[in-house]
Amino acid sequence: MRLPEQNGKIDLPAAETMVALAMEHGCNYFDTAYVYEGSEEFIGKILSRYPRNSYYLTSKMPIHRLKSKEDMERIFQEQLRRTRAGYFDFYFMHWLNRKHWQMAQEFQVWEFLKKKKAEGRIRRIGFSFHDEPELLEIIAKAHPWELIQIQLNYLDWEVCRAQEMYEVLTRMGIPISVMEPLKGGALVKLNDSARKIFTDAKPDASIASWGLRYAASLPNVQVVLSGMSSMEQVKDNLCTFTNFTPLTDVERKTLANALTEYRRTGAVPCTGCRYCKPCPHGVDIPRNLALYNQIKSTGSTGHAGMVYQAMAAQERASNCTGCGACRPRCPQEIDIPARLKETAAEFKKA
Repeated sequence: MRLPEQNGKIDLPAAETMVALAMEHGCNYFDTAYVYEGSEEFIGKILSRYPRNSYYLTSKMPIHRLKSKEDMERIFQEQLRRTRAGYFDFYFMHWLNRKHWQMAQEFQVWEFLKKKKAEGRIRRIGFSFHDEPELLEIIAKAHPWELIQIQLNYLDWEVCRAQEMYEVLTRMGIPISVMEPLKGGALVKLNDSARKIFTDAKPDASIASWGLRYAASLPNVQVVLSGMSSMEQVKDNLCTFTNFTPLTDVERKTLANALTEYRRTGAVPCTGCRYCKPCPHGVDIPRNLALYNQIKSTGSTGHAGMVYQAMAAQERASNCTGCGACRPRCPQEIDIPARLKETAAEFKKA
């Protein structure tokens, strides 16, 4: 959940109002995780006011945080306390890749989750995935999963092999939950030429609605996650999904044309997940890459340049030493040091 913040903390009054409007209009699936700071506690404060059968809640076991089998019980009980939910409608192994899948097998996470399901604390078991389609198929065949969360959007469909992942799961009859349908907001912050293609085709539709409808139009997609951080975004998403209509062939052609224009920017495929943090040298990696993408999508340093200069010296891309500590932590497998070098060079030119 990307909740509204004020002074670095969740803005509770704003978030409460957003949840109330969402629930009122049938938006009742909430995705959180143990490592999303303050998110599970927020869920507990807000959703406990609603009947438990009126919403669906997903949380996740942080495989990368496990040091022993005993950690699973401790973490799970803490999540139940935080969320006050009593049970999880969906519960995932978080951030499965090759390394974390090996860890999950070593710690027998599946067996633990099956036990919790038998106890009535979990209704359905799944996982969120960040790796190649070949590994996805191996993991998907290992157990009778009930929902699998993959990153899918029109930018990643071919380049990041999202299409192959979709087809693997569809072929196996496993329902899909989509994360990053707007690639961390990158598919909203398009360059002017790409935006114009969308607005000319459908003046009353938001740029975000194109990305959300793209994901939701796929037959095997059961859930599309949207990280809403403002009331405006909630209203726009409700407008998109109320009386939902899949993309037409003409709209798909429009989207393809806009994508061609967007790719000309050479933007970094960073979703802002923050798994790369903390940097041992203090570089604010997600912020730097977001600013770099802003420059590439708008064609101007403008506001991004001012924000960059206002950052503490150690937080800027120019402070990157190239140590590479961030690289293995990036689910997108971005060559972060190289991209930070490009970012620093871009701002140096400004």
